Amino acid sequence: MKFVWIIGDAAVGKMTVGQELMKITDLRLFHNHMTIEPVIEVFGRYDGKTISEMREIIFKNFAASENAGMIFTFMMDFDDPSDWAYLSHVGEIFEPYGTEFYYVELIAPQEVRLQRNVSENRLKNKASKNDIEISNQRLIQDDLNHRCVSFEGEITFEHYLRIENAKLAPDVVARRIKETFGL
Repeated sequence: MKFVWIIGDAAVGKMTVGQELMKITDLRLFHNHMTIEPVIEVFGRYDGKTISEMREIIFKNFAASENAGMIFTFMMDFDDPSDWAYLSHVGEIFEPYGTEFYYVELIAPQEVRLQRNVSENRLKNKASKNDIEISNQRLIQDDLNHRCVSFEGEITFEHYLRIENAKLAPDVVARRIKETFGL
């Protein structure tokens, strides 16, 4: 089994690239909002505990399945030890099944991400982003409070790819990922 992490800042294109990568591989996409949105719908608010528990069940059952692999999107704060621990934790779920891990970091400047924050695909798949003003404010605030772009050389995973995707179409990025890792 293969597990592709797509990490990066808010609205950098993780889900959209993941959708394109799923089209050209046998991997299944599990983007982070696939658990966030239903929980917000049911609870009327973000509930991190429930979201984490839902993801845990999906990861465990998927790891034990006959599927070729998973693409998972994650907005990672490189200064937050709990985010690094989460990468390890998910790895521990999949490792007993001989899973190969691949890490893709997408990078784009804030002005590009603010434009992407209102894209039709994003708004269709992420209802919690439909209040554009609040969503834009959250993106800007997250940039101030979290470091979601790694330092050069900080990521030392064996299979790691950093892509500045501000001027690249999602299908181009997906093809680069597929070719680089032989997916």
